[in-house]
Amino acid sequence: MSEPVPLPFLRSTPSLPESPWAPLGSLPLTVLVGVTGVGKSTALQALQEARSGLRILPDRREVTDAVMIRPLAGGPVTDREQRFRLTAEYRAAHPGGMAQALGSLQADTTHWGTSPVFDGLRGLDEVQYAASTFPSWRFVALGAPDAVRVRRLLGRADAFDRVQTDTPAADVRGSLLAIPGVRAVFSPSELGDLAVLTTEGHSPADIVARARIVVSERQNYDPQAAEAFCRPSHAHVPCCSTRWR
Repeated sequence: MSEPVPLPFLRSTPSLPESPWAPLGSLPLTVLVGVTGVGKSTALQALQEARSGLRILPDRREVTDAVMIRPLAGGPVTDREQRFRLTAEYRAAHPGGMAQALGSLQADTTHWGTSPVFDGLRGLDEVQYAASTFPSWRFVALGAPDAVRVRRLLGRADAFDRVQTDTPAADVRGSLLAIPGVRAVFSPSELGDLAVLTTEGHSPADIVARARIVVSERQNYDPQAAEAFCRPSHAHVPCCSTRWR
């Protein structure tokens, strides 16, 4: 008997599937590739408008909760940095990361159909694993500069985009510079541009929190390498790539 997972019409795959269940790894999934704030939701909306009856699987956050976070933490975790640490722990044991987690599931095809969409994979390791392990999957890679991603996170007001942080002082730039690893992600001019986002009505705490999310994610995933892998020069990968400016 398959171990139940708290996802609708999905289950883990220690046993052979029986009709109408099929391993997700065997289905021709369309998989979005990209880190937080690159426009995956916009791409999903466009796909839904272009294809009637499109079925979208539980997203990365839900699969992460069910397959990675819940088994490791024993319950829900909302802080984004803590989630990054737990998913890194999962990847240490499962080098395919989310691709491996998704491919470990079976789907009820009477509900999900035979060619659903998944949002999404991050980083080179996940995309390489998926491309080599699940040849029927197709990939749509999305990218955006890190400073643009901070702006998008500020604009979408998602309650999930939070980290534990003290409210910064009036020196927003100084608070940004205090983020560990920030200089490896943002240039001095980009940090200056982020610091003055207070003039657009964003609070210092929100600016710093979103910048920390982007920095933490970049420390765990290499979005540029994943994008490069999905470019046309890699003819063996069925993928298209788009980068927002």
